[in-house]
Amino acid sequence: MTPTPREALLTIRQELAPAESENLLVPRLELGLAPVSLLAELAAQQHRIIRSDRRSLLVLAARCADTPAGGYFARLADGESLALAELPALGAACGLDERALAEREPLAGCQAYPGQLAWLALNGEPTATVLALTANFAAWGRYCAITATALRRHYGFSDQACAFFDFFATPAPELEEEAVAVVAAAGLDEAKLAEGRRYGRLLQSYELMFWNTLAALSPAAEPAVDPGLGLA
Repeated sequence: MTPTPREALLTIRQELAPAESENLLVPRLELGLAPVSLLAELAAQQHRIIRSDRRSLLVLAARCADTPAGGYFARLADGESLALAELPALGAACGLDERALAEREPLAGCQAYPGQLAWLALNGEPTATVLALTANFAAWGRYCAITATALRRHYGFSDQACAFFDFFATPAPELEEEAVAVVAAAGLDEAKLAEGRRYGRLLQSYELMFWNTLAALSPAAEPAVDPGLGLA
């Protein structure tokens, strides 16, 4: 029996939730054991990712313009625009100006996720894509929440410098409700559910690849700063 859209989202999210040990960078950030240079690389790679993802979501919105999915993808693209506006402050806190953010070379392991989303924009079955993206948001949001807390506690970053991560860490139940409504309107069958799982598995794998590619750039360091002293 095909599950309801809400049940399908919860099931896929639970199936794909990565084990805590699989992300090699976030635990280091949580303890203040990643150098600021690595945070700068994270910011620069996200600058490329967010711009690419925004365009991919707009392509999906155009493909689905006459269906409820079109509005959903357009709202996700608007969110990427808001997040992009917060990146310069994060880059500045890491020592990168806007030009340096834009000119940093892409890392293949970090850019696999936006490459997959671009593929979905052109080839993905829309309902399955909604399922996969919504399932992935939980893991990404959790990582961002941990990172935002760590940047304040261990690195002395300001609220403005943490706003990029705060944006994605903030729960958006209205978006999830819209995703459920979009899937319900399109109709859910076993083929779409299987495709959603397939897309979601790839997105979650590339999500982990992003963090672990960065982790491989630098060994764990001593705590970045004394939590009570702010930036060194």
